[in-house]
Amino acid sequence: MPASSHNGIRHRPRPTPLHAAGLLTPTAAMFSKVALERDAALRARRLRHAIRDAYEQRRRPTRERMRALTVGPGGRFSWRDVPAPPPPGPDGATVHPIAVATCDLDRLMALGATPFLLPLHFGHECVAEVRAVGEGVKTVRPGDRVVVPFQISCGECRMCRASLTGNCETVPPISMYGFGVGGGHWGGVASDQLGVPFADAMLVPLPDGIEPAAAASVADNVCDGYRHVAPYAHELLARDPDAEMLIVAGIRRPVLSASITLYAGLVAQALGIRAVHLVDGRRHVREHAERLGLEAHRPKELRRLPLFPLVMDASGSPAGLAAALSHTAPDGICSSAGSIHRTARIPAGMMFGRNVTCRIARSHARAVIPEVLGLMQEGKLSPELVTSDLASMDEAPEAIKRHVLGDATKTVLVA
Repeated sequence: MPASSHNGIRHRPRPTPLHAAGLLTPTAAMFSKVALERDAALRARRLRHAIRDAYEQRRRPTRERMRALTVGPGGRFSWRDVPAPPPPGPDGATVHPIAVATCDLDRLMALGATPFLLPLHFGHECVAEVRAVGEGVKTVRPGDRVVVPFQISCGECRMCRASLTGNCETVPPISMYGFGVGGGHWGGVASDQLGVPFADAMLVPLPDGIEPAAAASVADNVCDGYRHVAPYAHELLARDPDAEMLIVAGIRRPVLSASITLYAGLVAQALGIRAVHLVDGRRHVREHAERLGLEAHRPKELRRLPLFPLVMDASGSPAGLAAALSHTAPDGICSSAGSIHRTARIPAGMMFGRNVTCRIARSHARAVIPEVLGLMQEGKLSPELVTSDLASMDEAPEAIKRHVLGDATKTVLVA
């Protein structure tokens, strides 16, 4: 695991006025509509309570203080001194993050190029140590090491019982750590402490023998890679044991980091898909993919590739989705991680003629975390092979800024 893969400044943050203007676009309005289409009053109430709590803690502090990594417009990272989470409720827990990983979307978000308002408390992927639990918590106790899913879920509602934990009905839509007001103001995991509202439902014990740094991204990106492959691999291989897979990682000057695509390639190998092709315009991503045993291609080489029964799109762009769909074989599956674009054109007639199925969706991370950890326990999956940069938590502002401005694939901070 290299200490650093930083190769200079590749990306530049949007100036504050441009970031602010981006919050008024039709794309931002679309995301706001989704976030507010259910429980808008609850989301507003949470925001009011957060503002009031912050004011009261400044005026008359009653809780201990902690540091939290904050990113502001212009890609400025710094530790801020903020109140620690309140004591956990009956079903909650307080945890101490000991390994924090970047997400592929973090670069865009920190550059001010997403609909998520800056500043915000950063980070949503971590392994943590439990510090305190409520009296009703049964599955974890202080001292346990746990994976903390990035999405908030209660475990009891209709959606959670159906393993659709990314759409928990107890909390407002798109409730997540590390996305500020847009994610529901739950805090960021790059901090000394983190409040978990539903400890039994959310926290997954880290199995013995797995290092926290190796599992830090299981909270989101590793599971995201897994869900594009695992639901289809068994049927695919039963139909054709020599079936191959295509991953469209980046087409036109990609800004998103590429870890999800590399994790998906590792998962495909673990589940028996022998040949996995990855397309990306960045040389360092292609070289990384080849080190993992994947077959890497430039975007211009796509036209020479055949059609594939299973295609993954994690390009984050309409052009990438179109390329993925055009290379999906008859009766094949195209699984897309989606994007923050408002619309995308799809070749509907071709898809109808080939009988192609396309799924564009967010992940339900909590539902598959045990399966991913199981593969790691069996020695079939090694997410640490994707990590490009490793730094201490104390170095977080500098390390994450290097990640955002440079070309790192996955940065992990360890306590």
